[in-house]
Amino acid sequence: MPNTNQTTKPAVDQKLTFDDQVIEKIAGITASRVSEIISLDGNMFSEFADKVASGTDITKGIKVDAGEKQVAVKMDATIEYGKSAPEIFKDVCKEVAAEIEKMTGLKLVKFELHINDVMTKAEMNADKERSVN
Repeated sequence: MPNTNQTTKPAVDQKLTFDDQVIEKIAGITASRVSEIISLDGNMFSEFADKVASGTDITKGIKVDAGEKQVAVKMDATIEYGKSAPEIFKDVCKEVAAEIEKMTGLKLVKFELHINDVMTKAEMNADKERSVN
């Protein structure tokens, strides 16, 4: 007669976690790809390569509260003068949510974008020239 009380191996206990800095970096790099975002908390962006490789702290101005399955992100940004803040907000939120979910599996449940300044193209160019010299 077959044994119906077979012992099964318990499922492997698995857990994937992330440092908050990882999620901050994902959010920062993603936000920097939105062309109307000039800087995060005072970190001026010029070209995307400069945004990531210049030694600038891409996580500056970003705060994250991550749980096991969800995350909240708050960031401070300077945007281009004359552009629609609500449109920029919508674009950044959509992009950040998609990238965080793709890369970590975490769902963005709260997103705050605080606009701390606006800059004209002339101001941006002047700041770029000052940083080169």
